[in-house]
Amino acid sequence: MARQKLGRSFGWLWSAFAASTVGTWLGFGAFPLIAIQVLHVGPAAVSALAAAGLAVGALLALPFGPWVEAHRKKPVMIVTDLVRFAALLTIPAACFADRLTYTQLLVVSVISAAANIAFTSASGAYLKQLVRPDHLLVANGRFESTTWTATAVGPTLGGAAISLLGPAVTVIANAVGFLLSAVGIGAIRQQETTSERAGAAKVRASDLVKGWRFIHDDRQLRPLFWNTVAVNALIMATEPLMAVLLLQDLGWMAWQYGLAFGLPCVGGFAGAQLAPRLEARYGRRRVLITSGALRALWPVGLFFVMPGTAGVVLVIAVELVLITCMGVFNPLFATERLQRVPAERVGRVLVAWNVTGTGAIAVLTALWGVLAAVTDARIAIGIAGVLLLATPFLLPRKDKSGHQPLATGPDEPALTTTV
Repeated sequence: MARQKLGRSFGWLWSAFAASTVGTWLGFGAFPLIAIQVLHVGPAAVSALAAAGLAVGALLALPFGPWVEAHRKKPVMIVTDLVRFAALLTIPAACFADRLTYTQLLVVSVISAAANIAFTSASGAYLKQLVRPDHLLVANGRFESTTWTATAVGPTLGGAAISLLGPAVTVIANAVGFLLSAVGIGAIRQQETTSERAGAAKVRASDLVKGWRFIHDDRQLRPLFWNTVAVNALIMATEPLMAVLLLQDLGWMAWQYGLAFGLPCVGGFAGAQLAPRLEARYGRRRVLITSGALRALWPVGLFFVMPGTAGVVLVIAVELVLITCMGVFNPLFATERLQRVPAERVGRVLVAWNVTGTGAIAVLTALWGVLAAVTDARIAIGIAGVLLLATPFLLPRKDKSGHQPLATGPDEPALTTTV
């Protein structure tokens, strides 16, 4: 299969994405580690840190849908990158001055969450301007491959760096990634279209409700929305608890923690490479639903993790199959969502989607922190795994409306357009 050229502008956007993603994954788990090792807090406080930051960040991001639609996407992305860069640098500065507090970690979490929602919403609309519709799957596949490559390498290197230099150094790497991302986006010279902005300039903040209404009215987006919100929230709610269980309860070293969550990400890279081929052979609907169902089956296995090498191997095996399924599902899902949403509504729809997802993660993270405090981290992780087994029932059912499909495969229509 020949490698498609998507243009210099996409190349700069891809480079910026790679820089910020590598930085993010070098800093994987840095906040929970800092909270545990520097501030010596328990599982409830670690979960509350993640939950409160996401919840308040989501509330602050509510007006971003209309705002993103009414402004050029490139400056929005640059500003949010620089905001995250500056906010993150305050953490190592406070650590080196021995002045770090739990409140500061919380404030930086809030700023990062709000900026991330604004950036993600703007970048989705910007990608749709830079890339032809028939190239969106290829573009999303490259983003997905980059994500999993960075995730494979970042936590392992970050864990080693934390073991040698402490967790603050990986926060610096995370911040630098956002700075390089801003530079890369600034290098894009392609002019943005003005038609979208002209229509968006009249959008009021209250019109963000139309984003949720659009999702609800689309019979294929609606189940995808609830499925992705539920799966992401249940998985992410256990992330701080995994840090507590592995690093604190089972006594894992930071490098073991990084290796166990980094190495399996080669499966995500492989899945992203396979996604276009699987779509061409079996059709988008079949691959999307199958990979979406399979990704929910494996996290329950993390309940059985144990100390030592056997525990590391178990986590690697569970994460490998989970992430491979996600690597197939995510680019197909991202492409389907962008293709179903008109350009003039992308901003508000993506903000509505991201705010809901972030809010759900915040609520479940807080609840699972309380659950872990009442029981323990292992039991809370196991309960989340059991609940994930029910999420495939939220995936789209067969559409019998007879509308024109977006994409086709052998004997299998892709998700059909209903709006």
